Amino acid sequence: MLLDGASLWFRAFHGIPEKITAPDGRPVNAIRGFIDMIAVLVNREHPRRLVVCLDYDWRPKFRTDLIPSYKAHRVAEVVEGGDSVEEVPDTLTPQVDMIADFLAAAGLASAGAHGCEADDVIGTLADSETRDPVVVVSGDRDLLQVVVDDPVEVRVLYVGKGVNRAEMFGPDEVAERYDVPRARPGTAYAELAMLRGDPSDGLPGVTGVGEKTAAKLLAQFGTLDDIEAAARSGDKSITPRIRTSIIDSAEYLQAARTVVFVRTDAEIEGDGDGIIPAGPADPDRIAALVAELGIGSSVNRLATALGWSERW
Repeated sequence: MLLDGASLWFRAFHGIPEKITAPDGRPVNAIRGFIDMIAVLVNREHPRRLVVCLDYDWRPKFRTDLIPSYKAHRVAEVVEGGDSVEEVPDTLTPQVDMIADFLAAAGLASAGAHGCEADDVIGTLADSETRDPVVVVSGDRDLLQVVVDDPVEVRVLYVGKGVNRAEMFGPDEVAERYDVPRARPGTAYAELAMLRGDPSDGLPGVTGVGEKTAAKLLAQFGTLDDIEAAARSGDKSITPRIRTSIIDSAEYLQAARTVVFVRTDAEIEGDGDGIIPAGPADPDRIAALVAELGIGSSVNRLATALGWSERW
């Protein structure tokens, strides 16, 4: 199980009231919600291995160099050197440190990659997996592109409507929901996103091509490469207006391939193996966090899900 860390703790933060606080008054809604999410997910899927995947760079330069609008609407400030700071609620930021502290004490694996997003970490770990089926957990539809059947099954548990209403996406579900070719549903979904655009990520898309038109083109021609070739050749099954838009968008579409496709060659730092431990790595530290933050009920739910004998 590969968890899209930031996606989950953002959802925990916004899904649980900030009035949930530690004994000293600090909000702990995100850490409590995040730990509860892991407990629910473990109970549902019973993973042998689990890795929380991290954004070491939420807006990588290799993407913004190609499409400057990529996630630009989420930038809170630009600091010296051109790095951008994501707009994050003030009361969430300290809870991310709490989450990292808890994961280390619990012995639950986390992993990141320099200059990469969590999506790239997930893409790399999923692509390199040879032993076990993979379940990716995220509230970001972009990760539907990793769904495959070979060499191992990779599925996406989409939690955009909440963990308790999560939807499991395999090839059939992606193909049916988005009308993309069943033979290559993940890749086709990413190409659909390039064509239609995605305002939530600052992707402009091709003028005049919405989701239905993009799906129709992919169903007809099979791949983005073939769609562009058909447009350049003057294929009359594509309307003149759409042909022109596709041709005029050639530079964007070339850049979008690098921006939208997750990397599968990221240099992973941390524990990418993720064997779930038989017990916590540092029970004393967990006890200290429970006392300091008042998160005992959430921690004990997770301990039960993981089959640990310890309770706090």
